[in-house]
Amino acid sequence: MRRRTVLGGIASSAIIAMPALVRAAAAFRLGLTPVFLDNDAVVIERLRAALSEALGEPVELVQRRTYQEITAALLDGTLDAAWICGYPFLQQRERLELVGVPVWRGRPFYQSYLIVGADDEAQSLADLRGGTHAFSDPDSNSGYLVTASDLSRMGETPEGFFSRTIYTYGHRNVVRAVAGALTRSGSVDGYVWESLALVEPALTAGTRVIARSEWLGFPPFTARADRRSSAEVEGFAEVLTTLEATPAGKDILRLLFLDRIVAGDPAWFDGIALRMADVRARR
Repeated sequence: MRRRTVLGGIASSAIIAMPALVRAAAAFRLGLTPVFLDNDAVVIERLRAALSEALGEPVELVQRRTYQEITAALLDGTLDAAWICGYPFLQQRERLELVGVPVWRGRPFYQSYLIVGADDEAQSLADLRGGTHAFSDPDSNSGYLVTASDLSRMGETPEGFFSRTIYTYGHRNVVRAVAGALTRSGSVDGYVWESLALVEPALTAGTRVIARSEWLGFPPFTARADRRSSAEVEGFAEVLTTLEATPAGKDILRLLFLDRIVAGDPAWFDGIALRMADVRARR
């Protein structure tokens, strides 16, 4: 059985449509982006149950296909908090604040991986000129920005360097595209690739990592800045940072291959900000 998730979540259009006064008493709404590995109803339910138990009130998990949709829902108040990526967090830095940052393998950081087919002879990004490439999402740090900024530093753009690019809207789908030879290469979240290597080794065995980025801030939990100090969000932040103290919390962290969740420091995302500046300078 798979131990982690990718796409999928529980959305409630009825709640979204309710007047603000009614919605105030509704479940805490947490947005999830396609960071996860695969649809896994068991893991989704355990995450929801662990958070609800610790918070002492219902938690509604809301998933959308793109980072843009989740970020928009967070900014318009549809969501109370969201687990997003460092890239959209910085894109909306004046409007968002950290609620928590996961710790993976002892550090609140991860890497972007550049992958090719297992038998491909490429050794670096430069070897991939003229090939096809899979990105995860245009607002993903590991699934787009890292490769786009590496190309900017080479005086290139994805559109000019690759013969064709696609967006898979899921990191597992990037691995699948490369392993299945739909594309020659792909940009993928290293945390996802490493987790897949544990739960679905036959899939990652069809790929090979040819480049790893520097360590960058792990995808954070965020909330709108003007709501960050509310009792609801403060309570949720406390739940996140004490998950390892409860059996249910320990279980969900194990299923997500995470050590714990800490309060976080915006400076952890400075490396992503530098890459954003590189891409802007090239445009």
